[in-house]
Amino acid sequence: MHAWVMGANMNLPGDISVTWAKAMPAHFDARFSAMARRYRYVIYNDQIRPAHMAEEVTWNHRPLDIELMREAAKAFVGTHDFSAFRARQCQAKSPVKTVHHLQLLQHGKFIVIDVRANAFLHHMVRNFAGVLMTIGAGERPVEWAQQVLQARIRRTGGVTAHPYGLYLVRVEYPEEFKLPQRYLGPHFLSGLADHQDSCLNNG
Repeated sequence: MHAWVMGANMNLPGDISVTWAKAMPAHFDARFSAMARRYRYVIYNDQIRPAHMAEEVTWNHRPLDIELMREAAKAFVGTHDFSAFRARQCQAKSPVKTVHHLQLLQHGKFIVIDVRANAFLHHMVRNFAGVLMTIGAGERPVEWAQQVLQARIRRTGGVTAHPYGLYLVRVEYPEEFKLPQRYLGPHFLSGLADHQDSCLNNG
């Protein structure tokens, strides 16, 4: 398996890396066997646009109040109809999903939206980010998050946030498959990621 990983990486483009390989039973399905997914959305909050990592983070020049964003994010936790947060081209059979946690982490000028759910709709995390940044900038009240959720209409949620800074950091499967787990990314926030992951896992 080690040789397979190394050989695959020699033939892949520079922005794709295989981290491990393992033979799986016939009943395993990478998509449908998953129990939960976890994303992180990284915002760089500063008046000056970042020269480095320009396409690895979303730049927001408006000062963001992370406490307002945290308060608003509480509306999204739990089982809800997330129709207001799905893209028109979303192919999911149901808009009802369960968000297990939605945390906002801060490290210097970085604000990280960390969200774990049983499944996600198309553009769901980016639409969460758009609503939360609008509230953090003081353009809408905290209650707007709940209002958008209850409206169940996409256009009520404002602009979809940029794709830059969106990372799928973990997919969780049943223990029977014994899949390896690596530290959470993005790598340039690994210290913050490891610390906060420990806090979240410990309740």
